[in-house]
Amino acid sequence: MSVLTHKEDLMNQDLFNYIQNHKSEIFDRWLVLMNDVETERIKSIVSEQVYVNVSSDFVNLLLAKAFRDQENFAEELEEVVGRVVSLGWPLAYLTQGVRNLGHVVVEGYVNSEHVKADQTHSELFYRFDKWLSPIYNKIVEQYSNSWENTVMLQKVALQELSAPLIPVFDKITVMPLVGTIDTDRAKKIMENLLQGVVKHRSEVVLIDITGVPVVDTMVAHHIIQAAEAVRLVGAKCLLVGIRPEIAQTIVNLGINLNEIITKNSLKKGVEFALEMTERKIVDIESEE
Repeated sequence: MSVLTHKEDLMNQDLFNYIQNHKSEIFDRWLVLMNDVETERIKSIVSEQVYVNVSSDFVNLLLAKAFRDQENFAEELEEVVGRVVSLGWPLAYLTQGVRNLGHVVVEGYVNSEHVKADQTHSELFYRFDKWLSPIYNKIVEQYSNSWENTVMLQKVALQELSAPLIPVFDKITVMPLVGTIDTDRAKKIMENLLQGVVKHRSEVVLIDITGVPVVDTMVAHHIIQAAEAVRLVGAKCLLVGIRPEIAQTIVNLGINLNEIITKNSLKKGVEFALEMTERKIVDIESEE
């Protein structure tokens, strides 16, 4: 732990007193400076009150840390940074916020009655900035960790939703696919298909690609593999939702789907699946 000289200790105490007595003024001036840091985009995401509340918590936390120990600072900083990340605010809000706070405090202190005659502006700013530097680095680290954790959780959630298997009738399940299909997602599709076939005791599985924008050779290869895997566990696979442009692409690429039953809509696919399981949809009024 570094030992302050008598002069440094007095200066720190004076700064601390200034901060304690001018918190509201410091925060208001800080808000003005922050208007140039993507605040328009931030305020388009949240209300003005939310922006002010989060900003107030952030600034007060930094000011409370000034020149005194705060054992729970790291935990509180992690909480504030986590809120910023969850709201989708940029790292610049935090980093520039630290710099602006330094400017506001030093400028205000220099122009106050607390400043000593032998304390120059550059000396004060240097000492305060030196104090802020480790906090600045800690904020960048916390933001990166929180962002990575958020992205990881979102990726897990997306993977869980990216290949759902839905039982629609006894022995019939549907897997609706939306968006692009890469190698990682193809593996998830395969896993869900095989697990779902066994779990739901499916005899027919419909893979609905209505929401897949592009079917290229790689996507078709993954679908063929999935259909073959389903067949090996004792079920049959139907590929539904083949739009005209997708059909044309498949033909132009020379992709062979002869081993897979195809239908142009989910409705027709379900009707065919019912026939395969010796059932059909009956119009009750027509029967009467």
